[in-house]
Amino acid sequence: MAGGLTTAALWNRGSTTVTASNLTVPSRPNAAIVGDPLDIQSLLDKVGPSVVSIHTGTRQGDAAGSGVVLSEDGLVLTNAHVIEGATSIEVDFADGRSAEARLLGSAPDNDVAVVKVEGLSGPVTPAELGSSDALLVGDSVVAIGNALNLGDEPSVTTGIVSATSRSIQAPSGSSLDNLIQTDAAINPGNSGGPLINAAGQVVGINTAILADAQNIGFALSIDSIRSLVEDLSAGRQGTESRPVLGVETIDVTRINPSVAERFGVTATSGAFIQTVSPGSGAAAAGLQDGDVIVSIDGRRIRSAADVGQAVRSMKPGDSIEITWERKGQEQSASAVLGSR
Repeated sequence: MAGGLTTAALWNRGSTTVTASNLTVPSRPNAAIVGDPLDIQSLLDKVGPSVVSIHTGTRQGDAAGSGVVLSEDGLVLTNAHVIEGATSIEVDFADGRSAEARLLGSAPDNDVAVVKVEGLSGPVTPAELGSSDALLVGDSVVAIGNALNLGDEPSVTTGIVSATSRSIQAPSGSSLDNLIQTDAAINPGNSGGPLINAAGQVVGINTAILADAQNIGFALSIDSIRSLVEDLSAGRQGTESRPVLGVETIDVTRINPSVAERFGVTATSGAFIQTVSPGSGAAAAGLQDGDVIVSIDGRRIRSAADVGQAVRSMKPGDSIEITWERKGQEQSASAVLGSR
């Protein structure tokens, strides 16, 4: 799929759109295991026992992915798309043991799932979770997993954090947010495996790659899914609601000239509103079809993707300040975000 973005399991998922937020880069010392700045052998000694291969049987055939051990009794974190449609789940551990597993819970909109291994004799080694919020662009990271389902030993690749707070709009229409972008090679089969920092802590779950691109992969940031993982591990379906403004927008640069003339659009950048949902926060704030959103909470809006990024950083019930243009005139109002 030329130019498309796919999950990093052993099947393709279709093309998507990738958007980015502005980055603020603070400074702080880099934490690492004692030794070399990035001592791969030390990292593997620490994390390797916690990385598993996952094989599933589906009606369409067999599939493979990766996972991370969360507890000694066999809770395993992976991507929802790794176990999607699975009629059987087998987990292979680094020490050579294998066991069947059952699904505890899955949140497909967040691409997170937790499975529980059954009938395994003896404890397994859980991974140490780190803080993805502490990551800086340029930090060293390592991706580990069952890349291409090549064999018993996991594949290991190294790189840096290329960006944080990336967003991917999936083919289903849902959006994965707060992603870590890395140039550590991620391949089909890596899905669900860990992205670790230089201290051997899991900071992300590898989930997607950009087809035909150079050195671009994405991982779910561990801090953004931590509470959801806790819910799924406890057998509770994720109840996390998402904030909604209530508008459907496209880049103003993409609208037809006749449409721009009809609505008196003069803005050269921003998010053109195609529809406003009745009863939404946007409708209550006075937004209308044909308006162009140019700012949210003082942050310049250049595209429709910027609107989604600004809204997704908030919570349902939060109030945001929106500035828009209508027939060349700026207006502002507060809007309360709904949920879905």
